[in-house]
Amino acid sequence: MQTHKSAILALQNGQVFEGRSFGYEASVAGEVVFNTAMSGYPESLTDPSYSGQILVFTFPLIGNYGVPSDQIKDGISKFYESEKIHVRGVVISDYSFDYSHWNAALSLADWLKEHHVAGMYGIDTRALTRMLRAEGSMAGKLLIDGDTDWYDTNAVNQVDLVSCKEPIVYAGGEKRVVLVDCGVKHNIIRCLLRRNVTLVRVPWDYDFNQIPYDGLFISNGPGDPDQCGAAVEHIRAALNQDKPICGICMGNQLLSK
Repeated sequence: MQTHKSAILALQNGQVFEGRSFGYEASVAGEVVFNTAMSGYPESLTDPSYSGQILVFTFPLIGNYGVPSDQIKDGISKFYESEKIHVRGVVISDYSFDYSHWNAALSLADWLKEHHVAGMYGIDTRALTRMLRAEGSMAGKLLIDGDTDWYDTNAVNQVDLVSCKEPIVYAGGEKRVVLVDCGVKHNIIRCLLRRNVTLVRVPWDYDFNQIPYDGLFISNGPGDPDQCGAAVEHIRAALNQDKPICGICMGNQLLSK
C-alpha cells in the first residue's frame, strides 16, 4: 500500500476529523455536503450541482471499480455528467486501492490528481453525516498541505460558473426544446435527445423567449436560486405562453420563484 499524507477535515463548528490523503495533495475549502448513493461516484463528482462543495460519500467503500475514460460522443461526455470534476474535495471512509471493471480506464485517485481535486479517506463518515444531518451543511476545510481560507459558496454565482457561455444546438427531431443550462447533467441531454427532439442549450441568463421553441426545460444546478434573477424573469415571461415547462432541482426552484 502506498504511503499517503495526513489529512484533516476541519468544520466551521469546530469539529475535526483526521484521515489520509488519496487525491491531489493541496488544501481546499468548500461547503461540506453528503451523498448516500451506493455507486455512481464518477457521475456524482462530475455533477455541476456540487460546484463549490466538499462531497462526503456515505457508502463505506469507494474506488473499487475505478473510473471510465473521458470520451466525448455527440458533443457531450459519454460516461460522465460534465466535462470535468466539479467538487472541490472528496471525503470517504475506505478507499479501494485495487479496482476492477471492464470499463475502467484509471483509478479514482489518479483521476482526482489529474483534475487537481483533493481526496481524503479513513474517517468515520457515518458520524460526519449524522452531524451534517443534524446541523445542516456547513463550511469546511480539507487540509493536506497547510491551511487555507474559508470558502463561501454563496459569495459567487455558482450557476454562472458552470453554465454554458453560448447557445449550443443538438440537432435531432422536429420538435424544438430549449434547455436552460443552470449546470445541466449530461444524462439529461442524452435522455432528451433520445426523445428525438432538437435541443437548444442556452446559458442560464439567456432570453430564450426571443427564439422559437415547443417546450422549455430548466436544468439542475448549484448554489442559491436568489442569484438567478435574470432566469426567473425569463421563466415568468414564458409562463404567459401556452407551452410545456419542466424544471428539475435548481430549475424547479427557479420555476417556483
